[in-house]
Amino acid sequence: MITEIKVPSVGESISEGVLSKWYKKTGDTVKVNEPLFEVETEKATTEVVASHAGVLTTLIAEGEKVLIGAVVGKINIAAGGDVSPTIPASVSSAPVLSETIPTGAASNPAARHLAEKAGVDLSLVTGSGKGARILKEDVVAHVESQAKPSAVVPKDVRREVARETRQRMTPIRQRIAERLLHAQQSSAILTTFNEADMSAIMAFRAKYKESFHKKHGVGLGFMSFFVKAVIEGLKAYPAVNARIDNQDIVYQHFYDIGVAVSTEKGLMVPVLRNVDELTFAEIEKKIVELAVKAKENKITVSDLQGGTFTITNGGTFGSMLSTPILNPPQSGILGMHAIQKRAVVVDDQIVIRPMMYLALSYDHRIIDGKEAVSFLVRIKECLENPERIFFSV
Repeated sequence: MITEIKVPSVGESISEGVLSKWYKKTGDTVKVNEPLFEVETEKATTEVVASHAGVLTTLIAEGEKVLIGAVVGKINIAAGGDVSPTIPASVSSAPVLSETIPTGAASNPAARHLAEKAGVDLSLVTGSGKGARILKEDVVAHVESQAKPSAVVPKDVRREVARETRQRMTPIRQRIAERLLHAQQSSAILTTFNEADMSAIMAFRAKYKESFHKKHGVGLGFMSFFVKAVIEGLKAYPAVNARIDNQDIVYQHFYDIGVAVSTEKGLMVPVLRNVDELTFAEIEKKIVELAVKAKENKITVSDLQGGTFTITNGGTFGSMLSTPILNPPQSGILGMHAIQKRAVVVDDQIVIRPMMYLALSYDHRIIDGKEAVSFLVRIKECLENPERIFFSV
């Protein structure tokens, strides 16, 4: 008996994706609930598992676009799984959105063109691209490895690869580009800046981090302080937590905070739900959970949907100052930056303090400058006086 493997629905409005990775190959025996492949869409990467045990036949190559519901493989679930699968002569009936390479080593057009010019048999070349796809660089490397010590790689071959390479944007990267461009074109984005003395929070963490970890099983990071400070700011200035819907301003009386996470496939913003109801420990645990899911490509569309405000931490990569872009339809985003020791004046004395620049980008159509500046000052006050967060003063 043969059962088809189809691309599952991964969320409303999503009709296609890219089969980014096969965990198994044709002829492999698979078990129930064993991961088979990943499908990457404009919003997230989904891991698809086997619904039956048996012998696998793959019909679609890695890196190919597929429609939701497309048949990408089959499982022969004959008793014992000892029946060899029959590989179809053609897979043109599968609803694939881009050309597949039916025979020979998988390669991109530039690699085939270069191989023909250099007289290289692609079956002898090892591919370094996704799914072992052969790239132009692989052809040049093969030519160089086969050349005698005194031989010189033809200039026209070197010129083909020396100046640039081309790689198709992933669905997630395309979606990021679309949303960022849309945000710039549809919002009146303005950014205001401030700075915070992180001495109090750093002292607090140093004092309690061991007991906090021992009690809750998770580290006490900076992000939970910022999340709590943002909640205080949003409660004080509701317009920053609002959004525009046509001619209406929608004030949202809940606090779902997106926390930007950098992954190999691009920036993702999983959402912490109802953060005002969570403790520090619960926030830290949820941040770790979502960050791990994002980096392991297990984030779901529901993890990314919604959100009333976003926090992004460029300081992780050493950024000193930036102007973050809004995450529509949200009206505000807070940028954290690197903590640097700087000379500042305190009580008319020059002292060295660990300082962080803060940036709030906001939609000026809904948030006035006074509200934006006051919101950021409120966050600064909470960070410099953590007791405000703990005791709501």
